Amino acid sequence: MSNKEQKLMTPYLQFNRSQWAALRNSVPMTLTESEVARLKGINEDLSLEEVAEIYLPLSRLLNFYISSDLRRQAVLEQFLGTNGQRIPYVISIAGSVAVGKSTTARVLQALLSRWPEHRKVELITTDGFLYPIKVLNERNLMKKKGFPQSYDMHRLVKFVSDIKSGVPNVTAPVYSHLTYDVIPGGDKTVNQPDILILEGLNVLQSGMDYPHDPHHVFVSDFVDFSIYVDAPENLLESWYINRFLKFREGAFTDPDSYFHNYAKLSRDEAVETATRLWREINWQNLKENILPTRERASLIMTKSANHAVDCVRLRK
Repeated sequence: MSNKEQKLMTPYLQFNRSQWAALRNSVPMTLTESEVARLKGINEDLSLEEVAEIYLPLSRLLNFYISSDLRRQAVLEQFLGTNGQRIPYVISIAGSVAVGKSTTARVLQALLSRWPEHRKVELITTDGFLYPIKVLNERNLMKKKGFPQSYDMHRLVKFVSDIKSGVPNVTAPVYSHLTYDVIPGGDKTVNQPDILILEGLNVLQSGMDYPHDPHHVFVSDFVDFSIYVDAPENLLESWYINRFLKFREGAFTDPDSYFHNYAKLSRDEAVETATRLWREINWQNLKENILPTRERASLIMTKSANHAVDCVRLRK
């Protein structure tokens, strides 16, 4: 098979930045420059131009999908002769540590909540479903934090299943990046949103990723649209190191920070430490557990320097 034929056989439609930006189709910008500044991560460049050219077309596409899903629900209600309960539309966002998943999630939440339909959009990160540090230490998993075995997947799957079933007042545990642990008693209540955005390393994983804990239902079974935020490995490593350096000057200086000792490192020591953490933990997790899930996504956003998306692949 020729390269041209192989390209035609791909399950994805591919767009460069300008082709994707053209699909905005006059959707108005609903965020201000100051709002965009508040939404971006600690180590990211996020401009109004990026929101306009990448995220507005994506929010337009999602709005079409959500409207179609609501019509499908109405057809089912008509068939059954019932007035069904509100079933949230679930969007998942996956990708490596330091790729900018959280920023993507926050921007989409802001944009989708400002469409004329005024839909209620909730955002949950799967960090809250990590086992507490005490449990990870007991199981000798601290160096595997973020790997499949470090999550309480049964609790996460039940949460998403309850949300997708229309159950009111579902609670999710909340994670603190300061203490590097789940906040005891800090649960967040999610009450029948129109849209749930679920962001995390593990939202595209399935049975093959959990041989240590076999079960039959996974987060991905309840997701309506999935996004994978991608970037070359050399950029991911540099973004991780730069983020570590910024934390060293900021959050790590807090005496309550789990990583407070890192604040005392010299710059060279901090770079060396971050590089080691990346290569021993986060890179291994990326190669073994995260990257293999990329081709399961509905849409893949690939970033280049400065966190700018230069390619979008959309499943046909």
